Amino acid sequence: MTQQSTKKGNISVHTENIFPLIKKSLYSNQEIFLRELVSNGVDACQKLSALASMGEIQGEIGEMQVQVTLDKDAKTIKISDNGLGLTEEEIEKYITQVAFSGATDFIEKYKDKSDLNQIIGAFGLGFYSAFMVADKVDINTWSYKEGSTPARWSCDGSIEYEIGSGERSERGTDIILHISEDAAEYLDEWRLKEILRKYGKFLPVKVMFGDEHINATSPLWTRKPADLNDEDYQNFYNDLYPMAEKPLFWIHLNVDYPFNLTGILYFPKLKADFEPAKNKIQLYSRQVFITDSVEDVVPDYLRLLHGVIDSPDIPLNVSRSFLQTDSNVKKINAHISKKVADKLADIAKNQEDSFREKWDQLELFVKYGMISDEKFYDRAKGFCLYKDADQQLRNWEDTAALLEANHRNKDGQLVALYTNQTSTQHHLIEGARKRSLIVLQMGSVIDAHFIGALESKLEKTTFKRIDSDTLDKLVDKGESKISLLNEEQEKQAVEWVSDWVKAKEEFKVKAEAMSADDPPITLTRSEFMRRMNEMAATGGSPFFGGPMKETIDMVINTSHPLVQKMVETQDAEPRQALGQQLIDLALLSQGMLQGADLSAFIDRNLHNAGH
Repeated sequence: MTQQSTKKGNISVHTENIFPLIKKSLYSNQEIFLRELVSNGVDACQKLSALASMGEIQGEIGEMQVQVTLDKDAKTIKISDNGLGLTEEEIEKYITQVAFSGATDFIEKYKDKSDLNQIIGAFGLGFYSAFMVADKVDINTWSYKEGSTPARWSCDGSIEYEIGSGERSERGTDIILHISEDAAEYLDEWRLKEILRKYGKFLPVKVMFGDEHINATSPLWTRKPADLNDEDYQNFYNDLYPMAEKPLFWIHLNVDYPFNLTGILYFPKLKADFEPAKNKIQLYSRQVFITDSVEDVVPDYLRLLHGVIDSPDIPLNVSRSFLQTDSNVKKINAHISKKVADKLADIAKNQEDSFREKWDQLELFVKYGMISDEKFYDRAKGFCLYKDADQQLRNWEDTAALLEANHRNKDGQLVALYTNQTSTQHHLIEGARKRSLIVLQMGSVIDAHFIGALESKLEKTTFKRIDSDTLDKLVDKGESKISLLNEEQEKQAVEWVSDWVKAKEEFKVKAEAMSADDPPITLTRSEFMRRMNEMAATGGSPFFGGPMKETIDMVINTSHPLVQKMVETQDAEPRQALGQQLIDLALLSQGMLQGADLSAFIDRNLHNAGH
């Protein structure tokens, strides 16, 4: 081996010292030094394989591999590969002249010879992440090129370096990091293994840590769907989320135009009463893990899904840590949304029973998407289902046809009645059934927002909670109601009930003729005011100073025989006793009879039952 003299030089950068910039600004997450250096080793191996496949290299190249070695005593971490290696001239160009990129040069030179999409690239700035954890970095390398000799490069974190003859005995590169005191945590074997598994679990070249094989080089999303079965997808899901329940179904993404995108997205089981974790989609770039914060790539509502997305076309900053929004990202975002909607539509059409069985888990996701995305709304409105108070699932087309038949208010609008409290509003639901009216269930955490979205989309349709007014006012069926009281008696009934009701400021008492089947007293709440206050409760109040005080209407049914009996009772004491009973029943039906008033009601009824 010919000995070469050692020479010194200055790193060619446009700042006095790049290393403080790297440590403070360029990289936000110190641990990614290992991701960058291992990725560079993978890159070098893939480049060599690509050259061999193009006939640029004669003979066998052997199994490509990256080896990570920890020496606690020497306080070093070594990342070795048996890839391309570097000549002294290439070290000068790609390491000391930071503005250049070996991968860019390589792809430009060989772009017409092969599909090089698998080249990870970035032997440039990524290498300098080593100085986040090392006081000194050595490179020992030997190029695959015929006639080349081993080369060595060394730098202590200043802009000065040494370069000369090296000691490596075979093709490839060693990067040796002399770990600084403030980065001693990376001299822990468990910590290093954790980082390697996090970022390199699916790298396309074999990665070893000591004697342990770290990665699966051909993860499921890189394989053809035709070669996979349900068990393969479920096993992969279990590998990603060991403690999770089985997914409902999945979508295998495989796009090569107008951008490259592969991946598998899973629909997890969602419950309507909790906020699901949203950082369950992992983003990769050519099988290198980047982040699980994918808000720029995936629409917010799709972040309820789990799985993997891999795309070399997603632009990243030099540290690969943050996404940058551009036209490609927007196209990918829109494509993923379309693929998800198409999958749901296909299942709803071709596996209708299965889709309906899974609706409880899908409901939150679909409604969230319809609220969030105009295009998803247009695609999903055909397969979104609506559950009624009888637990029947309907699509909107069928529901709208039934509303069209007999659900109009005095202004001619279609009225969709709904309940979000089936237990406390049961007597009102029964009243609707007797009138052949449909009551939809809208009780999930998202329904208050979903109703608003529907009203903005559906022409001449309004949603009214079943307790927002008396049923005859909510839905005008053209039926006249006969009051059992004259005008003076109605006025008297209002005065008496107003006097007897507790917490008078909460209630506004009124009288009107209703069906004799309706309760003698009904409590109703203004739909508008209740919605405004619900917005206030979730931080979206349109009112300055917070929620407005809500008044509950206490409506006396002048068509009910018990109300007639109350008014016609001459003695004050039994009249008030009956009136209080009717008031308490109305409060009880809404879950508003509590504390001492509830105890008094129970005692009174037990006493009456004994007589």
